[in-house]
Amino acid sequence: MRRALWVLAVLLSHWRRHRMQFATLLIGLIAATALWSGVQAINQQARNAYDRAAATFGGVRTPMLVAPNAATFPQDLFVRLRRAGWPVSPVLEGRVQINGRSVRLLGIEPVTLPVDVGNAPRLGAADLTSFVAPPGRTLVAKETLNDLQEQEGAAPPISSGATLPPLHVQPQLVPDVLVVDIGVAQKLLNKPDQVSRLLIGKPKGKPAPLASVVGDRLQRVEPNAETELERLTDSFHLNLTAFGLLSFFVGLFIVNSAVGLAFEQRLPMLRTLRACGASARLVNTVLVIELVALALVAGLIGLVCGYFIAAALLPDVAASLRGLYGAQIPGQLSLQPEWWLAGIGISVAGALVAAATSLIKAIRMPVLATAQPYAWQQRQRRWLILQSIAACMVFAVALLLLHYGESLIAGFGVLAALMLGAALILPAFLDIILLIGQRAARGPLSLWFWADSRQQLSGLSLALMALLLALAVNVGVSTMVETFSRTFVGWLNGRLAADVYISASDNAQGVAIRNWLKERSEVQAILSGGRAETQVQGQPVELFGLPDHALYRERWPLLETAPRAWTQLVPGNAAFISEQLSRRLNVRVGGDVVEVPAPGGTWELDIVGIYADYGNPKGQLAVNVAALIRHFPQTPQTRIGLIVARDKIPDLIAALQKRFALDDRSVADQATVKAESIRIFNRTFAVTSALNAFTLGVAGIALLTSLLTLANSRLPQLAPLWAIGITRPRLAAIELTKTLSVALFTSLLAVPLGLLVAWCLIAIVNVKAFGWRLPFHVFPLQLVELVAVALVASLLAALLPVARLARMQPANLVKVFANER
Repeated sequence: MRRALWVLAVLLSHWRRHRMQFATLLIGLIAATALWSGVQAINQQARNAYDRAAATFGGVRTPMLVAPNAATFPQDLFVRLRRAGWPVSPVLEGRVQINGRSVRLLGIEPVTLPVDVGNAPRLGAADLTSFVAPPGRTLVAKETLNDLQEQEGAAPPISSGATLPPLHVQPQLVPDVLVVDIGVAQKLLNKPDQVSRLLIGKPKGKPAPLASVVGDRLQRVEPNAETELERLTDSFHLNLTAFGLLSFFVGLFIVNSAVGLAFEQRLPMLRTLRACGASARLVNTVLVIELVALALVAGLIGLVCGYFIAAALLPDVAASLRGLYGAQIPGQLSLQPEWWLAGIGISVAGALVAAATSLIKAIRMPVLATAQPYAWQQRQRRWLILQSIAACMVFAVALLLLHYGESLIAGFGVLAALMLGAALILPAFLDIILLIGQRAARGPLSLWFWADSRQQLSGLSLALMALLLALAVNVGVSTMVETFSRTFVGWLNGRLAADVYISASDNAQGVAIRNWLKERSEVQAILSGGRAETQVQGQPVELFGLPDHALYRERWPLLETAPRAWTQLVPGNAAFISEQLSRRLNVRVGGDVVEVPAPGGTWELDIVGIYADYGNPKGQLAVNVAALIRHFPQTPQTRIGLIVARDKIPDLIAALQKRFALDDRSVADQATVKAESIRIFNRTFAVTSALNAFTLGVAGIALLTSLLTLANSRLPQLAPLWAIGITRPRLAAIELTKTLSVALFTSLLAVPLGLLVAWCLIAIVNVKAFGWRLPFHVFPLQLVELVAVALVASLLAALLPVARLARMQPANLVKVFANER
């Protein structure tokens, strides 16, 4: 033990003499651990929220009985099943509008509610009496209460004019859900004696066969391991994980450079330890212990940094998930012990992987080995060939996944293979470029410039790979976001056709507002709309009522239409379908029919158009609003659009607010709605921009550590030039030019790779994740800006080693000849 401690003390003395190396090693591990653990913290928080939502009063975590072809079924079936020994409990589900906000309403029967339905609040005797006895209670999460701007105990009205029972905060509930007694829910939703599903508890005996009790009117649905919300958000979390993994590996590049330099510089020390009697096994064991200890320290610091990163990004991530998928994520982190243990584990594992090459060299090192500070420059040609072969194999995998892959994972696999192959083949491309420059060079100094750049390439290859990947991801994601932004604005112009939008509190107020508007001369047209929800082939679908007006005919964002599509829409037997729903149902224009379950029976709709519906997690069918109200009579008629002369809009809004006591959420002009939509859109991608910047910053640090690693080993190449009369400032300028040259070549190669990444995101990942495909655009000015940012990052990374060279004492250069390296 004492000998091991002495060996450890000797090894640690190296870090006291090389504090910059020690700092870069810790920075690499901290950066790698911080972003990875931060991303995993966000993912864990989101998945915990999904589990809560899925388990709330049954959800998809509990077996249930549902009607095969309808959203609801008679309550009499519940009575029959209970009498036949089935431990079932009824649930009625719908949506109501409160203060202009749509929320999910659940009606439950607490007496028969199974014990194992997940996050259902347990009601004691007193609470049970208050819940079922008039006036009853509405259970609500604290977040929902704040969003509705109501106080506990309030009984707010819904859009139909009915009043909710008094609100009561229930901590176990997820946001955006109201829970009432099923009898109250049937009245509020105007669905008397109707049930949405029956939750199945654990039977005490063997109940009668289902078919013998209810025939084929109900079918059993087994609990799912993965919810619909989890499937929808898989792409978002995979995107975050990909960013975290990329930054983690870029951070490991820093660790690899720092450990590699330390190993080469400590070769004389290791040789001395071996000569003094320390065995190879002891030396290597102590090296591993040292590395693990440093990884533990850096991992703990990285976890703390990761926590703050996650806390900073979580509001934007929550906004993204709410805007894109309707997912409700709490805004505060609550982390499990597994997260801390996983963070420490990934830090230690990453450090061991990054140092694996140096540890293997130490095991194989002969006792009389001499120091070779630039040993990694040997056998460069062989490694270039092997890496190029490996890159071609990875590209082949990408092509196979592109051709045969059907899942979202396959789409990300194409991206991963593409970027890995590009990183592996980068040194070969740079070697070819530098070789062309060498052959075109004239004069000895110019020839040396290109030849020495090729020799230096192997030492910088990992950092340049990191720069390539970081910049390519920045180019790809920025191109995709900018494309989405411009497409989204054009889409908004089509969807937000009216000049003023009104959301009445209930149908009665809606009628009063329409009657009042008919007397206003500045109102050119009143466009009434409506929305209803149903299920088509087991998928939630939103029915959107379109007014028959020329403004919608001109602006609705149709991608594909049948002849006379708008004319066919008016009678009510045709519909436009959103792009994502058309892909999910495999429906096309011209002959395809969608059967929509409606209260009065099946509503058959011919598909006469496909339109863009970006950002909607649900599929949507656009139908004539009059036909929608005929088939779904309970559709709230509270949405009103107006066409108004531009200069009259402010006065009309003020008059509406004064006459009907409407707030800013209930009445808004088109410009306000559009500005709010764009603000939400920009916030959705704020987390992507932050991760982009962080990844590029880590790549710059990797380049800095590689240059610092090469600084000392560069002296044997630079000292002869100084000896023949080239000044130190000029040598520093030459070194800076070489660094910026290879960085420029890498950046230029990253541009086409980034555009290919953007195409993969738009044409593969987006389509598989969301169901819509964006047009592909290239933005030259944005590409120039990103290349400039990469060059500035490279310049900043090169300044410190170049400044050291410019200020280096002549004695240090002379020692090169004295030592005869």
